Amino acid sequence: MDETGLLLAKAADWRAAGHGLALATVVKAWGSAPRRPGAMLLVRDDGLFEGSVSGGCVEGAVIEAALARIATGGGELLTFGVANETAWEVGLACGGEISIFVQAVDDSGFPPALLARIAAARAGGEAVSVRFGFADGRAAEGEGGDWTLRIDPPLRLMLVGAVHISQALAPMAASLGHRVLIVDPRGAFAAGPRFAGFEVDGRWPDEALADWKPDGASAIVALTHDPKLDDVALAAALRSEAYYIAALGSRKSHAARLERLGAMGFEAGQLARIHGPAGLDIGAANPAEIALSVAAQMVAAWRRRD
Repeated sequence: MDETGLLLAKAADWRAAGHGLALATVVKAWGSAPRRPGAMLLVRDDGLFEGSVSGGCVEGAVIEAALARIATGGGELLTFGVANETAWEVGLACGGEISIFVQAVDDSGFPPALLARIAAARAGGEAVSVRFGFADGRAAEGEGGDWTLRIDPPLRLMLVGAVHISQALAPMAASLGHRVLIVDPRGAFAAGPRFAGFEVDGRWPDEALADWKPDGASAIVALTHDPKLDDVALAAALRSEAYYIAALGSRKSHAARLERLGAMGFEAGQLARIHGPAGLDIGAANPAEIALSVAAQMVAAWRRRD
């Protein structure tokens, strides 16, 4: 489960157990602040917490403010930075500055119904925008307000080909928050314990993709070197909103691949979405290094998508 999914699950469990909650959200960051806008920290009325807004620098002060908000309701905007004496006291001496909006999880701050709406939307592959009002302390679905946060669906990755690189890339992607699906109709490739703990689909890639329904938080990487498998996967991927599409192979084989896909009716602008050869150029020479280069390129594509 990714960071947002874990936080939402904890919120549901803790509320069901009768606990009061507060939610702290990074709404602005400057310089070398350790977390980006959108990072969240969920605090329970007994001080237990989930998530992070600063990697540990200001968590203590934020938790203290969150506990106060559970008692009083509403929300407040906190700012920490090197020019702020409090920032030095709580440990934010890294040269950055960070603003954090702390809200009670109730109808006076961040409504519980909105948390449920976000969880349901993410389960259906839908992004949700949340607007924050600093003056009234409230959050609501939609654009506008003093600041808007888009909460994306969970990250997913389809690896086409149960190959050696997939063995290295699957756990890397999982650690980066992706739910990983491995697709390979060649039974022997996915047999045995090679992919223990990961979902393996023995259908053809286009069949699997039709059910998987890639969205804007999905990545598809073709790794088989077999056009019968890679091309159908890439064609289906190009018809989707996937944020990252890539295929393994040399520049020569990629040029031939683009010709074949072009013959299927895809235009140059569409074909440019395919990263080929897959991965950043780091001089990778073995499966683990190639997997690392692909994982890094995926992160870059996700962070730069806007």
